Amino acid sequence: MFDFADFKESPLMLGMAALIIGFVVVESLFFMIKAWRRGKEIGISTETLKNTVVSSALFSVAPAISILATVVVLASALGIVLPWIRLSVVGNLLYETTAAETMLDVLGSNINTEVTNEADFAAIAWVMTVGICFGLVLVTIIGRFIINKISKATAKSEKSSNIADVISASAFIGIISAFVAQAINGKSSDGSSDAGFMSIMTLVSAIVIFLIFETLCQKLKLKKLEIFATPLSIFGAMAMAVLLNMWLPETVTSFTWWG
Repeated sequence: MFDFADFKESPLMLGMAALIIGFVVVESLFFMIKAWRRGKEIGISTETLKNTVVSSALFSVAPAISILATVVVLASALGIVLPWIRLSVVGNLLYETTAAETMLDVLGSNINTEVTNEADFAAIAWVMTVGICFGLVLVTIIGRFIINKISKATAKSEKSSNIADVISASAFIGIISAFVAQAINGKSSDGSSDAGFMSIMTLVSAIVIFLIFETLCQKLKLKKLEIFATPLSIFGAMAMAVLLNMWLPETVTSFTWWG
């Protein structure tokens, strides 16, 4: 699984991963125990606490699948260890891939090409790590101010009560649009690109799988399973890409807009 001759998966990187992930696990256990004890103090029954723990564990499966998908996506360029560390602390599919692809584009590479230069790898790691810190800092400084402003705006009338959802949806659509544009155009700074037949088919596959899963959940009233739509769409699209590569001739699968 790990190639110790590769600096991206060296004993140093693995040691850092073990230390960081170990801290996250211990911290999680610490707060879970504190929460359990506090629940008992305020009179919550043991049965209720057990049900809460079990339901929380079950519904953490979908985000975990998304995290695994992100590690798989980034592994071809950055190896397993760095994405593993990043997504064990803070981050998500959209941020990590955007940050990594932005820096790779600056370096004249792309997410499907292995990083073999240590300086490039360090630069990408810094961009991914430092970039996410701004969100934590800004939330601490201006988070309450933004929430208060939104609360005042939504309290004015019933029509404005959905403004928070509109803002959130708009931001999400903007990010998704960037990925769609990259799949359609995707020209790197060095003139190379993977945007072509396979990128479009993978994008379309993900959309179709998501819509099918979402429709089934609505028709069968399986609202609790809707959170699995995104990760299943990701893995389904990846599987479809593999199958298309196996079934179709190379002249078709390797076709890109930029040659």
